[in-house]
Amino acid sequence: MKYLTLLFFVLINTAVFSQNPCEFSENITDSIGSYKITKEYMISEKNFGTNKSYIFFSLAVTDGLPTLNVQTIQKSKDFIKANCFDKNSRIYLQLNNGKIVTLIHVEQENCGTILRDDKQFDNRINSGIFMFAKENFEDLKTVPITLMRIKYLTETEDHIVKKEFISELNNEIYNPENYFINYLKCVE
Repeated sequence: MKYLTLLFFVLINTAVFSQNPCEFSENITDSIGSYKITKEYMISEKNFGTNKSYIFFSLAVTDGLPTLNVQTIQKSKDFIKANCFDKNSRIYLQLNNGKIVTLIHVEQENCGTILRDDKQFDNRINSGIFMFAKENFEDLKTVPITLMRIKYLTETEDHIVKKEFISELNNEIYNPENYFINYLKCVE
């Protein structure tokens, strides 16, 4: 009986401490309302020669409305075309169970900005805010994502969402397929 009790406490402690903590880069409450946003999390990284691209997610909640903030960064010595977000932009997430979740861009057009770094690389940084649709929102909390399609103003990009990868940018380990499972609780 002692071993059973000990096993029970070990399992409970493992489950409690293995949860990902909610870390916020901003957490503001004032007379106007409340706003909090999680730290950015790398979802995709592509490196090919001198061309590099990164996609970061962060979850925000403004007065109870959860949104997904997406930041894309493209780095190259060659010409970087603009991929603009507009009112028709969408993110489609295919889940492991075959369902597709659609996120809708807010009506703010954004083509990003280009910055040149000290190594003569052009860096295009683009950000967009996407709203969750009510249907399939619960699925994101329990089912991993396998594919992501980003619909820009003029084109569409597909990304395979990896189970785990080690970033060449910062040598950190990321688990993008479970991003929503681990972090949606932070903005509910």
